[in-house]
Amino acid sequence: MTGIIGKKLLITGFLILSGYIVSAQNNAKFRVVLDAGHGGNDFGATYHGYVEKNNALNVVLKVGRILEKDAGTQVIYTRKTDVFIPLDERADIANKSKADIFVSIHCNANKNTAASGSETYVMGVTRNAANLEVAKKENEVVTLEKDYKVKYDGYDPKSPESVIGMTLIQEEYLDQSIELAAGVQDQFDGKVGRKNRGVKQAGFLVLRKIYMPRILIEMGFVSNKEEGAFLSSDEGQEKIAEAIANAILDYKKEYFVPGTEEYVAPEPRKVDTPKVNTPKAVNTKGIVFKVQISASSKKLELRANNFNGLDNISMEEGTVNKYFHGNTNDYEEAKKDLEVAKSKGYTSAFIVAYKNGKKISLKEALQ
Repeated sequence: MTGIIGKKLLITGFLILSGYIVSAQNNAKFRVVLDAGHGGNDFGATYHGYVEKNNALNVVLKVGRILEKDAGTQVIYTRKTDVFIPLDERADIANKSKADIFVSIHCNANKNTAASGSETYVMGVTRNAANLEVAKKENEVVTLEKDYKVKYDGYDPKSPESVIGMTLIQEEYLDQSIELAAGVQDQFDGKVGRKNRGVKQAGFLVLRKIYMPRILIEMGFVSNKEEGAFLSSDEGQEKIAEAIANAILDYKKEYFVPGTEEYVAPEPRKVDTPKVNTPKAVNTKGIVFKVQISASSKKLELRANNFNGLDNISMEEGTVNKYFHGNTNDYEEAKKDLEVAKSKGYTSAFIVAYKNGKKISLKEALQ
C-alpha cells in the first residue's frame, strides 16, 4: 500500500459544521453515502467516447442496489440522475444524514494512455506529484460553481496542495478510512483482477469537510482504451460494483455496532452527544480486546516515547503496520484503555477484538 500517511494531527473538542454539532454516530442501521462524481455539465474525464460522469453514476446505482438488499444497511445518494451537485452540498448531504461512511466514485485519466489500474484515496497531505495531479483534476469542478473562491476559502485550482491550508485536516477518521480503502483495493485486486495501484493520500475538496470515514475511489483509467471499455460496459460495472459493495459490507461487519437512532430526511439540527447503546462484555472468555491507535507504513519501535507516552503497545505487521494499546478480555477495561489513548491525542482510536489470535468483528465479540 503506497503513499500512506504522514504526521498525525491532534484534534480536540467537537467538530462544528453549519451551526450544529456532528457527533459520534448511534445509528440503528449502517448508513452509507454513495457519491457519483461529476454530473450535469461537469463530464469529468472523457476519452475514446468513455465519459466519467456516466460510469460513476452507473456504478453508484449498482452498488446501491446491492447494499439495499442488506436489511441492516441504509443508502443515501448525493445524486441518482445526471445532475450537477456542488462539492460542498455533497458534504452537507453526508454530514446532515449522520452517515457512517462516505464513498465517492470516479474514473481516472492520464496523458499516458497506457496507465491502468485502480487506486483509492483518503484525505490528507501529500507531496507526491501524481497524487496531486489526480486531486487537481477532480477538484477542477469547483470552477463551474459561482463564487467558488469565496465558498472554498480561496482554493486555487492550479495549486491542488492549497486545499490542505484551507481548513484543519480532519484526521480523526483516518485509520478507519484506510481500512475501508484497503478493503476496496483488496476486492479490486482479488475479485475483479484490476491492477492494484494502492491506497493513497491527497487533498480532495469533496472529502475535506466530511466528518466520518471517507474515501474516493478511482476505478480505473478511461484514457486507457481497453480499461475504458471495461469501465463503460455493463459487465465491468457489475463486477466493480460488487467489489465495492463487498468491501463496504465487510467494513460494516468489522466495525459497526447498531444503535437506536433512525434516519429521517437530513435537515440541519443541533444534537447532543448520544449515548452509545453498546452491550457490555465483562471477562469475555476467549476474547481479547485491544485499542487500535494508528496505522502507518512506517515501522516504529514499541516504546512509549514513540506513542505520546502510551505503554503496553503491540504491533500487527503488514503492508500497513497497525499499532495497538492495551490487551484485555474485559470490554469495560478496553473502554478505559480507549479513553487513555484518546487523552494522549489518539482521537481516532477504536476498539478491536480477537478470538484465538484471529481478528473478529466487535459486534461478534460483544454478542
